[in-house]
Amino acid sequence: MKAADAVFALVPGEIGTLVLLLAFILRKPLLVRYIVAWSEPRTLVDRLEQRLLERFAGGKNVILATGESDESPSPRNPNIRWIFSPTLSEEELAANATPRALPGSEELRLIIVSRQEVAKGTDLLLQSLPFIVRDLSGIRLDVVGEGSALPKFRELAKELGMEDRVRFHGQVDHAEVLALLQGAHLYCLPTMGESFGKTVLEALACGLPVVTTAVSVFPRLISTRCGVVIDQRTPVHLAAAIRHCLVDRDRYRRMSIEAIAAARFYSLERWRDTIRGMLEEAWGPLA
Repeated sequence: MKAADAVFALVPGEIGTLVLLLAFILRKPLLVRYIVAWSEPRTLVDRLEQRLLERFAGGKNVILATGESDESPSPRNPNIRWIFSPTLSEEELAANATPRALPGSEELRLIIVSRQEVAKGTDLLLQSLPFIVRDLSGIRLDVVGEGSALPKFRELAKELGMEDRVRFHGQVDHAEVLALLQGAHLYCLPTMGESFGKTVLEALACGLPVVTTAVSVFPRLISTRCGVVIDQRTPVHLAAAIRHCLVDRDRYRRMSIEAIAAARFYSLERWRDTIRGMLEEAWGPLA
């Protein structure tokens, strides 16, 4: 760190906090990315780290909070800036950008890609299936990802009599995630909280309408009419939103087109150029 021109830190985390303090002692310019939801500090340590960042932000210290909003992450220090967090290049966005159409009488596939924990809402999605099959008898669900709640979700699918309609894929690589998204018709993430939700962006890039909750950037991202943001996290409300997306072919097609348009705004190249602009504003021209 003594030999460095600047220091990059990821926070929250013990190492990130240590790096912050050492950089301050050594008077090194900082680039910090706050990688969880700024508005939802979970522990006392999270809150202390936020206070440190609010103390350091400004001048040659560039502090970025993952997410997006018209308002600054911190009312205490407007120098803390939002940054979106994509995973797809412009080339990949273009390769996946095919507007979707609902199939005829074949099965309809829902998909959720996340860490399989209760807060992500997979249990809520499973509980919505009995309501959905009343109108959409061909409905199926792909659950992608590992997590401590996965055994509970498997058992819940059996209790609901939905085990034949649900496939648990576990952890898969990124290429397989994109392939599964391409084979689905609707992405669902009834989560209790997110920082940015990169899998939602990847679903939109594949032309999938999205049903999610009013957390993080989702109301802003889905406001382009590419899905439904539910205001109540219940199986009935979730089932109604899913039916809304899947029962009208013309509406589904419009949502798919809007999904692709929304995703094009978020590319790795745009992310790179945005960060570079912030750094040059603080540090001067970069090599």
